[in-house]
Amino acid sequence: MNLPYAEPWRIKSIEIIHRSRAEDREAWIRAAHYNLFNIKSEEVYVDLLTDSGTGAMSAQQWAEIMLGDESYAGATSYYKLKESIEEILGFPYFLPAHQGRAAENVLFSALIGVGEEGRGKIVPGNSHFDTTKGHIEFRHAEALDLTIAEAFDTENPHPFKGNVDLVRLADFLEKTPRESIPVFILTITCNSSGGQPVSMANIRGVSELCRKHGVPLFIDAARFAENAWFIRQRESGYESRGIREIVREMFSYADGATMSSKKDGIVNIGGFVAFRDRAMMEKATSFNIMFEGFNTYGGMAGRDLGALSVGLRESTDYEYLEARVGQVARLGAAMVERGIPVQKPFGGHAIFIDAGRFLPHVRREEYVAQTLAVEIYREGGVRGVEIGAILADRDPVTRKDRFPALELVRLAVPRRVYTDLHMEYVAATVGNVWDRRADIKRGYRITREAPILRHFTVELEPA
Repeated sequence: MNLPYAEPWRIKSIEIIHRSRAEDREAWIRAAHYNLFNIKSEEVYVDLLTDSGTGAMSAQQWAEIMLGDESYAGATSYYKLKESIEEILGFPYFLPAHQGRAAENVLFSALIGVGEEGRGKIVPGNSHFDTTKGHIEFRHAEALDLTIAEAFDTENPHPFKGNVDLVRLADFLEKTPRESIPVFILTITCNSSGGQPVSMANIRGVSELCRKHGVPLFIDAARFAENAWFIRQRESGYESRGIREIVREMFSYADGATMSSKKDGIVNIGGFVAFRDRAMMEKATSFNIMFEGFNTYGGMAGRDLGALSVGLRESTDYEYLEARVGQVARLGAAMVERGIPVQKPFGGHAIFIDAGRFLPHVRREEYVAQTLAVEIYREGGVRGVEIGAILADRDPVTRKDRFPALELVRLAVPRRVYTDLHMEYVAATVGNVWDRRADIKRGYRITREAPILRHFTVELEPA
């Protein structure tokens, strides 16, 4: 008889959380101007706003916290991280940064330019993440989405919805002057399309096209380990390959990578830019020193460098990934069992609810995904995040709302934090909203917004 599954860890420390009353949540969300980023953490029961920096570190990582070398230059902790990055990802050079968007700032300053230098340039990719797109557009460049069409049909079972449309990419590269394309950014897994993986064949295909046209290929590696897991599970020829072997092949096709280490690095803060070419690294060094700090700490404390050196190894452990991706899949299955429309197949870090199919009667101009996210919080104190028109922001030229093909609510599961009972509670909460969906008549309108990356600080009121 087969034994039931159990997580490959035991709990050593806990944080107390509290359930709240519906009338309290109503007052809190109103005071927050219907923006879930403005809700205080103690006002949340199950927090699925993000999986970034919210994971639980291991005893080995906490040991590295105590061993942290805080020397300004040449710290031991830096060399521990350098060894991990070279061993696992295969890059001999890297610059530490305090988080992913800081790493993007350093890289894009070197490759795209600063201020007006980016005007007329185009950065292709597969559904750039919000901060990536923000950095590109802040430099007056254009972010071009070349994700395959299957990604935008939540019922389509395509196993690699993060893939790049290679035909469109080839056409774009043939027709666009090389000097207009500073870099290609390949996001693995592709967060904006539902935490969807990119196949090894597609990574290889993108690499071949980029090298043919002399365009540097950089990987947004925030969830690289989860991508490797899906390649092992879904791509022919990789069924018996080790996770780290798959990871090394993935990155062998790239010229470098940026990483928000708060995801698959399983740390609370940190990031880096990795390079294969020393000259390219040296070009970025000035920006790293100017924006982040000296090259051997780059905005990170030594203790965090050490914790990350361990986290990269732990995230590529087979049993860890089986538990991590499995918990997300069980949440997805509980949603589907209740009839809730979600992106299929399930991603590695989150379940993405198809808000357009959930609330088809709410006008897109009233921000459908944000409307659903607010209702989920109202129902049970579960905090998710809108991946829809508010996040898509305004067109930088026309200043009109950009309405994406999908309006999604992301429920991002922190690593090693919640139990399956918490996931069952989340599914029941969303199920209750599903049962009363016909009563949700109207959405919201914006009363205040920032000129870029507005979703973090936007204020709304009922339409």
